[in-house]
Amino acid sequence: GNRRRGIVYDKMAVDMKYDPKTHHRRSIRLKNFDYSQAGAYFVTICTQKRECLFGDIVNDEMILNGFGEIVESVWCDLPNHYKHVELDQYVIMPNHFHGIVVLTDPVGAGFKPAPTMKRHALPEIIRGFKTFSSRRINQIRNTPGKKLWQRNYWEHIIRNENELNRIRQYITDNPVKWEQDRNNPSDYVRAGDVRAGLKPAHYGHESWMV
Repeated sequence: GNRRRGIVYDKMAVDMKYDPKTHHRRSIRLKNFDYSQAGAYFVTICTQKRECLFGDIVNDEMILNGFGEIVESVWCDLPNHYKHVELDQYVIMPNHFHGIVVLTDPVGAGFKPAPTMKRHALPEIIRGFKTFSSRRINQIRNTPGKKLWQRNYWEHIIRNENELNRIRQYITDNPVKWEQDRNNPSDYVRAGDVRAGLKPAHYGHESWMV
């Protein structure tokens, strides 16, 4: 089954700039926001055409198949490639992924990172995750270059510890609520008005948002 992992929450990790005037829940990217700064981010990534590729929900539990295990392996390996990245709660669903990424400050308060240390921003990290997982899965299914993930992804800047805990619970509950999930193919007719591209506008009305 899917193994949910977490890290010890560091309150400083979500001490970030947040401007409600510019942050809209349905926006894909924030203009003029530095995605390389320290903070916690909730990300959602969907498969191309929302194809169910990573396993099945059985008795309210996500059972990963081989492709799902590759996605999990690549996700958990990200801190080995990006030293300022820590991973919090995540879940791999049949056709999408939810996870919390924490970008940490450089080790040693007051010291600048070494000139050779490149600090990757969130979009670069997610692009790496998508690229690494796509390459490995396409090697197995002999489909070089085939799109595994949708081009874009959805992200939310986590503002405080209460919101972090609500999002953690939302991630934990995702398999149990698969029947009502707007990414469930059986739900396409009811929620079909936002099926073009990613456009996960419905994430603006999820239970963790208040």
